[in-house]
Amino acid sequence: MEEQHVCLVIEDDADVRGLITAVLTRAGFKVVAVGSGAEGKAAAVAAGSTLSLITLDLGLPDMDGQDLCLELRKLSPAPLLFLTSRAEDDDVLAGLAAGAAAYLTKPFLPSTLRDTALKLCRMQPRSGLSERR
Repeated sequence: MEEQHVCLVIEDDADVRGLITAVLTRAGFKVVAVGSGAEGKAAAVAAGSTLSLITLDLGLPDMDGQDLCLELRKLSPAPLLFLTSRAEDDDVLAGLAAGAAAYLTKPFLPSTLRDTALKLCRMQPRSGLSERR
């Protein structure tokens, strides 16, 4: 049986968190979704080396996503994908400098999220999934 990749989703907006969870679950990930930076850090510690991917919003209610990114880099080698509404060049560069492997701005297409996540984890798309865009 194939090992399931685990993705930690850190997103404070419940609707966006639900969308990310649905897209990544359908792509073959087991998703652990939380709504704050503190919960994200605790989940990363609990998951340890089992994480395959972390998605992170910059605008969290309890801490700055870039600061959390630096902390997560110390806890996990999993690729980190920023999913945020901050779209300025300086934000993208700062996110990548903080340790993110990729940066997507909201709103994003579900297919773009799926493709980016699969690429970061070097996963093959699940058979039977639609490639609609």
